[in-house]
Amino acid sequence: MTARIEWRSFDLPGADVRLTQFCDEGEAARWFARLHAGIPWERHRLRLFGREIDSPRLSCWIGDSDAAYAYSGTRFAPRAWTPALDELKKWLFAHCGERCNGVLANLYRDGRDSMGWHSDDEPELGAEPVILSFSFGGVRRFRLRHRCDPRLRLELDLPSGSLLRLAGGTQRHYRHDLPKTARAVAARINLTFRRVRAARR
Repeated sequence: MTARIEWRSFDLPGADVRLTQFCDEGEAARWFARLHAGIPWERHRLRLFGREIDSPRLSCWIGDSDAAYAYSGTRFAPRAWTPALDELKKWLFAHCGERCNGVLANLYRDGRDSMGWHSDDEPELGAEPVILSFSFGGVRRFRLRHRCDPRLRLELDLPSGSLLRLAGGTQRHYRHDLPKTARAVAARINLTFRRVRAARR
């Protein structure tokens, strides 16, 4: 993994999007194996347009005991930190200064698994959340587009071992997705670390 982070920034009005390489391909494969074996993967049920559907990927919400998180109409209680995820959380604090208390892990088994257009703009994330997104495994296309101006968009092929940072007004002004692909692609694990505000009692 990198000792000193060198971020590549993108010129996207109203957003703060940066990309770096966290580790090389060999180390990324080892991270994938640890994460794949250690995370208790689930098929989440999501509420869309008033009905419940199976999520088109396997997922798990992991975090501190008070970091419950709601998205797509469903509230998830956190699973306990695995050793690998706790190690990555501590690395993010040491190298990025971000104190994350939860991570959404997604497993895209092949090109048919996907993520639809959305923003990580839930109230418990705050007005300008910082999302730190690791990718391990198959290379997939990540797309950003402005909520109002379709000319403002960005497409990135995220390599294994990469770390993407979304901050500032990114979630307020843009949506993002991970589309299906017909080409053969290896399984991919994506980890989006974030800080969730504890619910008030």
